[in-house]
Amino acid sequence: MTEPNFRQLKMQIQRRLSVCLAMAESYFNRPFLMPEVSYDIRGVKAGVAYLQQNTIKFNRTLLLENPEEFIRQVVPHEFAHLLVYQLFGRVKPHGKEWQGVMEKVFHLPADTCHQFDVQSVQGQTFAYRCACQEHQLSIRRHNRIVRESAVYFCRKCKKPLEKIG
Repeated sequence: MTEPNFRQLKMQIQRRLSVCLAMAESYFNRPFLMPEVSYDIRGVKAGVAYLQQNTIKFNRTLLLENPEEFIRQVVPHEFAHLLVYQLFGRVKPHGKEWQGVMEKVFHLPADTCHQFDVQSVQGQTFAYRCACQEHQLSIRRHNRIVRESAVYFCRKCKKPLEKIG
C-alpha cells in the first residue's frame, strides 16, 4: 500500500481513538488522556499499550494488510488497556475490568488475540510438538531452548514442547 494510504489509515485511527475516548468519557463521566500513537511494533503483535507512558504502538504491516478489522477491533482493544490502567491501576491484562470496557463501553467482543494472517510478519519458525498438537515457535523461543535450556509448555495439555526432527 502506498504512503498516502498509510496517512489516511493513521487519520482513521485517530478518529477511532477520538470516538472511543468520547464513549469512555461519557460512560465513566470523567476525562481521560488521549494516547500517543506510533507504528513501530514488529512481529505478530498487532498492537501494544504502554500503560505508564499512555502510548500505543501499532504494527504498520498488519494495519496495511487488514485495515477495516484493525481499526474496528485492535484500536479499541489497545485503548481499553490504557483506560483500565487509568481507572484501576495494574490488573490482569485481559481481566474482568478490560473485558467490561470492551463489552460495556465499546460494545465489542472482548477478543484477546487477533486472527490476522501473520505470514508476512512472522519470520522463521521451528516445529515443536506436545502431547496434543504441533506448535510453531519463533526463532527467539527456539534459541532460548537451545542456548539456555528453556522449557515451554502447551497451554492446552500442559506438557513440555519438544523439537520435531
